[in-house]
Amino acid sequence: MSSHSIPIIDFAPFLDGSAKQQAADQLLGSFKSYGFVYLTNFGLSNEEVQEMFDWSKRFFALPHESKMLAPHPDSGMHHRGYSFPGQEKESQLPDSGDSATEADIPLPSVKESFDIGREDDDLMPNIWPPDHILPGFKESCLAFYWKCHEVEKNILRALALGFGLEEEWLVRYHRMPDNGLRLQHYPSIALESVLTNKVARISNHTDFDTLTVLFQDNVGGLEVEDPNESGRFLAVPPIPNSIIVNAGDFLRRWSNDMIRSTLHRVRAPPNAVTKDGMLPDRYSIPYFCAADFSTVVDSIPGTWSADYPKKYEPVSVEEYVMKRFAADY
Repeated sequence: MSSHSIPIIDFAPFLDGSAKQQAADQLLGSFKSYGFVYLTNFGLSNEEVQEMFDWSKRFFALPHESKMLAPHPDSGMHHRGYSFPGQEKESQLPDSGDSATEADIPLPSVKESFDIGREDDDLMPNIWPPDHILPGFKESCLAFYWKCHEVEKNILRALALGFGLEEEWLVRYHRMPDNGLRLQHYPSIALESVLTNKVARISNHTDFDTLTVLFQDNVGGLEVEDPNESGRFLAVPPIPNSIIVNAGDFLRRWSNDMIRSTLHRVRAPPNAVTKDGMLPDRYSIPYFCAADFSTVVDSIPGTWSADYPKKYEPVSVEEYVMKRFAADY
């Protein structure tokens, strides 16, 4: 494993309009090269982010029986509520152009999570603990969900400009939105079990949405596969007041493979600080951004030509995403 070389982009020039095209080109370039990027000045304050981490820690500190009052259904087709450690699997369904390598073989993952969507989603309604268990939790989660949606839309606008399209071109496919906010907790675990590949905090996987916005604490451990060397991973350490954004399988497909959807995982961070040989607890908050389920999408204009034809047939967003959800449980 090597230290990170993922680009860090100041997103303020896009948001304030002072250098929109430059920021858009940098964002698309990073997605083409790595599938990942750090963004600073992305539109949320550090206080807003830390407040959501505080709620996450309070939820996961509840007794197991309290968390199980909002249980994730056995089927991945209803991706909401609390998942206990070991309930979820990281699956890698083959897509056209994929090839399995040793890096694709999953290890057992040790984490617990809580999944949230928009409150008016009839397909996957939210599953909340009773209000008296953690008063204010539901309202805070939903408020943060919609704040993340605004961040998502600005990233999509920048990508559209990077592709030479009208700024709202990608946003129009993400209006509902059929997204997922996930609170994740990685319990303290023996460092040796991670270093000897007995378990992983999250095993090797790609995300299957359009893109993912990731907030992480200062513990670290995220790794991304080196785009130039299969099976070699780069550390992606926490950078204060930044988010990590990565492209998903759907955006890779949508871009006719111009954009990477890169394998990533969570292991022991470099120079891990342990207490009695145990890695500390880690918390992260990914926001998974999916295109509206009601749409069928084809390759983005400009990503194909007579010399570089389309690699994929048009696909239903709902069919694609639900197939991947089902494989995870």
